[in-house]
Amino acid sequence: MTQTYPIQTLNAISPVGLQRLDRDVFDLGTDIAEPRGILLRSADLHSAPIPDSLYAVARAGAGTNNIPVDDLGARGIPVFNTPGANANAVKELVIAGMLLAARNLYHAADYTRGLVADQALSGGDLDKQVEAGKKQFAGYELPGKTLGVIGLGAIGVLVANAAQSLGLKVLGYDPAITVERAWQLSPNVEQVTSVEELFARSNMITLHVPLIEATKGLVDADRIASMAPGGVVLNFARGGVVDEQAVIEALDSGHLHAYVNDFPSEAGSVHPKVIALPHLGASTGEAEDNCAVMAADQLSDYLLNGNIRNSVNFPEVVMARTPGTTRLGIFNENKPNMIGQITAALAEAGLNVAEFTNKSKGEVAYTLVDVEGEVQDELKDSILAIDGVIRARKIG
Repeated sequence: MTQTYPIQTLNAISPVGLQRLDRDVFDLGTDIAEPRGILLRSADLHSAPIPDSLYAVARAGAGTNNIPVDDLGARGIPVFNTPGANANAVKELVIAGMLLAARNLYHAADYTRGLVADQALSGGDLDKQVEAGKKQFAGYELPGKTLGVIGLGAIGVLVANAAQSLGLKVLGYDPAITVERAWQLSPNVEQVTSVEELFARSNMITLHVPLIEATKGLVDADRIASMAPGGVVLNFARGGVVDEQAVIEALDSGHLHAYVNDFPSEAGSVHPKVIALPHLGASTGEAEDNCAVMAADQLSDYLLNGNIRNSVNFPEVVMARTPGTTRLGIFNENKPNMIGQITAALAEAGLNVAEFTNKSKGEVAYTLVDVEGEVQDELKDSILAIDGVIRARKIG
């Protein structure tokens, strides 16, 4: 009989993604009491009880602030996200934000709407009023300006390349840029060696970094002050990476021209120089489909094969299945002699290793091993008894 995996779906997950999960293998539902997997978007898991049955969590999106990543990692539960799946959608919104700010389009549209409403009441000459008032919204063109891109991941690289093609000089900063992203980055994008240099040389700043301790308040008063007058800050990353009070003070003084962001706040959204959007970064049908497909595929591959792709709390570990073998997945602390103890337990059980891979990430590691023969419960118990093993499961 084929083993089935109950998957709890939270939020509205794109049907395109859900279709990737074979209903003969996966039971999907919103009220599953003992799920093997959780598939979600923005649902908050921080206060939710985590059942012992849970093997993995997959988020159809990039950010994982709504998930207790460290707590789940300590229990051997990988958390998957979908970096790059919504990259084009966010890139387009960033470019739109640049144009909104440079040409004052947001406030100009509000002005026009007000004129039309006034004309309906007063019977005024709309054409004359438009011509008389448009000067206050005169903006500037993008070519010749400098855009600083902080974070050169999937989104940052797309933004940098698109901005460069629009005629901007583009500076990029990311000390952890991957080889893959470096190959994708336009050779005309200049990579700088510090955030301070990027601020000092940029007319516009766009952020594409996660919200972690190191990035909280990344845009602060000192860095804003180093920008040339009339600068623009674009934040489509996370609200907390910007010191909003410092931004508002710079807007009030005229040092900043505009702040465009996707994270409305009571203080910032009413400011006349702030353009606050209702978290639209990934709000396209295409992005939702892409994120759901990627999350579903990663969850399925982990549950069926033990492979880990795009986990935020465990290393990338992918190994092809060896025909005629049984697979084990083992989470353990990253410390000496763990592999030796695991292989010793396999040898004691009389099992020959066909394939074996182990990778670490920080303080944790993950092992996939294909063995020739049937794995008994006693072997799993002996592996779990090893000091430092977090979790072990027989796969498939």
